Amino acid sequence: MINPMMTGSIPLLLALAQAVFAAADGHEKMVRLISDAEFMQVDDNPYQGEGEVERLRSELASLSDGAPAHKRVEFNFHLGVAEGFLGNERAAIKHLGEAVRLLTDVRGAPRDFSNQVRFRLAVAYIRLGETENCCLRYTPASCVLPIQGEGIHAKQEGSLRAIEQLERILSNADDPSKTYFEARWLLNIAYMTVGRWPDGMPANLVLPPEALRSQDPFPRMTNIAPQLGLNTFSLSGGVVADDFDNDDDIDLLVSTSDIRGQIRLFINSGDGTFAERTREAGLVGITGGLNLVQADFDNDGDVDVLVLRGGWFEEAGQHPNSLLRNEGSGRFVDVTFAAGLGAVHYPTQTAAWADFDNDGFVDIYIGNESTYSQISTGQLFHNNGDGTFTDVAPEAGVINDSFAKSVIWGDYDQDGFADLYVSNLDGPNRLYHNNGDGTFTDMAPRLGVAMPKQSFPAWFWDFDNDGHLDLMVWSYSAGIAEVAASYLDRPFRTEMARLYRGDGAGGFTDVAASRMLKRPTKPMGVNFGDIDNDGYLDFYLGTGDTDYTQLMPNLMYVSRDDGDRFADVTEVSGLGNLQKGHGIAFADFDNDGDQDLFAQMGGAYKGDAFGDSFFENPGFGNRWLTVHLQGVKSNRSAIGARIRVDVVNTDGSRHTYYKHVNSGGSFGANPLRQTIGLGQAERIEQLQILWPSTATTQVFRDVSLDSFVSIIEGEQAFDVRALPTFSFRVN
Repeated sequence: MINPMMTGSIPLLLALAQAVFAAADGHEKMVRLISDAEFMQVDDNPYQGEGEVERLRSELASLSDGAPAHKRVEFNFHLGVAEGFLGNERAAIKHLGEAVRLLTDVRGAPRDFSNQVRFRLAVAYIRLGETENCCLRYTPASCVLPIQGEGIHAKQEGSLRAIEQLERILSNADDPSKTYFEARWLLNIAYMTVGRWPDGMPANLVLPPEALRSQDPFPRMTNIAPQLGLNTFSLSGGVVADDFDNDDDIDLLVSTSDIRGQIRLFINSGDGTFAERTREAGLVGITGGLNLVQADFDNDGDVDVLVLRGGWFEEAGQHPNSLLRNEGSGRFVDVTFAAGLGAVHYPTQTAAWADFDNDGFVDIYIGNESTYSQISTGQLFHNNGDGTFTDVAPEAGVINDSFAKSVIWGDYDQDGFADLYVSNLDGPNRLYHNNGDGTFTDMAPRLGVAMPKQSFPAWFWDFDNDGHLDLMVWSYSAGIAEVAASYLDRPFRTEMARLYRGDGAGGFTDVAASRMLKRPTKPMGVNFGDIDNDGYLDFYLGTGDTDYTQLMPNLMYVSRDDGDRFADVTEVSGLGNLQKGHGIAFADFDNDGDQDLFAQMGGAYKGDAFGDSFFENPGFGNRWLTVHLQGVKSNRSAIGARIRVDVVNTDGSRHTYYKHVNSGGSFGANPLRQTIGLGQAERIEQLQILWPSTATTQVFRDVSLDSFVSIIEGEQAFDVRALPTFSFRVN
């Protein structure tokens, strides 16, 4: 950092002072803005506002005693569902129960409608059971599929009442039908929660236990977030795992989509504990945020963060994002307005950093959510190198006026320029090829990567270690009916995920089915990492939907046979939580060389909060290397750099492992330093770094296995850091 007092430059001192005051003023402006209830449209918010419930209460109260039964059923039904979404389970049960009672007075009520009313009552009872047990009496086994042991509910009223309604529905529903599969799936879950699955329930409705069993062996992982004080109880949100105070230990920044929910910073103390430092970091009053993405945007050596707000809220989501500049040692200032990112406010949950013009400063693309009533175009903010940004999306040709749910960067054709993929819900996806002159061309139709149509999370990775970027795009079209049908080995119809294998020359081939990705899923939060350090990337899916009906397990897939297939190890690993999963991060928090797993949990509705999860990696006995890169001519974060590690294995064979520097998936962020699994390597032959701005390659030898190395662009020597390992303090 320049010291103006040493330069003797009064104008420079004044400019610095003005910048400091502007940043402080901008920080307070943001705090005031996001606390303004009228500006944030709290009452009208479709997920957290109470305006709709108040309207329904008033309209129901105004109905005369002589109002038609179907009218009273209708209002009680809608009010019951709305009360449940606000977390008022008893009120929801009251109104939905009244709707069921009144159905007997409605002549000719369609069977499907009657089943739907009962189904919503069953869901309300299930939600009551979740609140009274999984939330208020939490154990590490709570809500983990298949529910057993400590996960069985102590208070069983909710589940038992749900079973009554679901069995009534199944006696009246067609097999196969959407209603049938949904009710059968939830019936099995309800029986699990009371300890009567599978033998204590109707045999013809049992979900076969073998259908849930994992395909491959894997150690059991236990959620230790409560013991570490990391089980933040909140709605859906994001997470960044990175080193915010530059002490080489990985910290956690966690957000929530709750408009009033405080962003929280947990600093890794380096002794097996975490300490909350939200107030000390200057973050009090910085609230909300469905997702977070990090980079050192000003190249000062500190990790900065962009907070994304308003996703899914449509017109009620015109909230400002927050660019949090790290002032050093993990203290933040909101510089959104000073940086030029606050001129307009669009609903969003997705953004990604990359230096698209290779000028040494990371730029940011924000994928906004356009609807029929509001056009929210994508924004490509070019980093001007002086702390400010300019939106160049129109000139660049990347406005993407669609409902963007994921944006990611990757140089898929290896021409030296970062390309941009945009996943759109209910519309064609875009693969914007970087032309190298500040413009982009959508190549998705020509390259066959525009599908699935109902897509959500996506990422670039090299899953098969051939040195070429591959593209993973997940469908968001399945529900519990399709999930149930797949576990029952019954036919289902839904869009499936696409795994586009890249050839390095710009071509892609969908290989999802051949890699055993055949099960319908509905992921929201996703990320990848090498959890077993075999050198091949694995992934964890946080699944679900905003609706309470969508109780489906989060899913853990591990790579097998050198990337030839992925195995579902959800059941055996204990990672199949039924609660909504959002921001996911793989990171080595205890410096032992393997990646632990953090999952930010919770749904979108006010009543769908849940505690976050932290899973310590048990270790797999494989070798590893952690590489921290510092760009000089390239961006300081080294985003876009390529790492190649050539090893000799214990059996004398040779193997090459590749890693591209990014923060992983598109919902949750891994550290920008890279932990690379090396399998059964005996020694490292060489380590190569390809820097993005200069296209130069540095080669290093005499790199030790199981070490942490820091490399500065252009310097011939690397630094070996001796990081102490420690055990998490869990009692």
